Amino acid sequence: MPDQRLLNNIRAGLAGAGLRASIVVRDIDSGREIAIDADVPTPAASLAKVPIALSVLLRIADGRLDGAFPVTVPPGDPAEGTPGTGRFRHPSTVAVDDLVSLAITISDNGAADALLGIVPAAAVMADLDRLGIRGIAVRHPFADLSDTPLERLGPDDAHLAHTLAIRGSTPANGHPVRQLDVARTNTVTASGFADLLEAIWRERGIPSAAAERLREHLHGNTARHRLAPDLASDDARWASKTGTLLNLRHEAGVLEHADGSRFAIVALSASTVPATTQPAAEAALGAAVRELHARLWG
Repeated sequence: MPDQRLLNNIRAGLAGAGLRASIVVRDIDSGREIAIDADVPTPAASLAKVPIALSVLLRIADGRLDGAFPVTVPPGDPAEGTPGTGRFRHPSTVAVDDLVSLAITISDNGAADALLGIVPAAAVMADLDRLGIRGIAVRHPFADLSDTPLERLGPDDAHLAHTLAIRGSTPANGHPVRQLDVARTNTVTASGFADLLEAIWRERGIPSAAAERLREHLHGNTARHRLAPDLASDDARWASKTGTLLNLRHEAGVLEHADGSRFAIVALSASTVPATTQPAAEAALGAAVRELHARLWG
């Protein structure tokens, strides 16, 4: 089947599950890729924690930061249900290096914001610019992700928050919910995030110590429900970061095969179904990525 027919079929399958998606599957070593709408700016949700973690690890690697330096993290709000320090009732002291681990492996918003207090967004953007990586914008802390209509309306009215998220988007990707407005929020493109993953795995402009540590954290990601069931196996390791916010469902990572081949895989999606739990959407996204990877790997 020619690639265009394959892409049209995948788009139709995603639409049937209520999804719009930007997807890139790229062979890191050969540069071959297959993609759907790869350059569409999309709210990043927790994917923005990866470039922040990289900037901190770069500074640890060259001595500008001490990974053992203790940082005081304020208590969170246990009622919000966010993982890690967000559920803590008391201030905690955590080493910088361990904050990176928390931010990536369990997507701890409080840990990520503590890192932004050490390496601000402007410095993260300067690092991305130096690496030649475009399509990623880091603008605001992650506490903002816990201040959406979903939290204000409460669980019984979650469908109303999702309806606003779905219907509020403008043709230029503006949105009354600022966390979904690409002009104001943290954003990524699928191609830009694939470039970031490629730089981390190929250590292009990144010291080995920083790249190895970040790869270790991405391998330790505890969220395994989205793409991992369709990609990971005894012969293929999946290292990734997820991002979930209102109607957004993202995952991006690298699949490492036993034969040595490596694929950067980025899937950014928005649901048009006003519901929090959507196993059919998760399954459809995984199936789409699996089919694209099979076409490229095969």
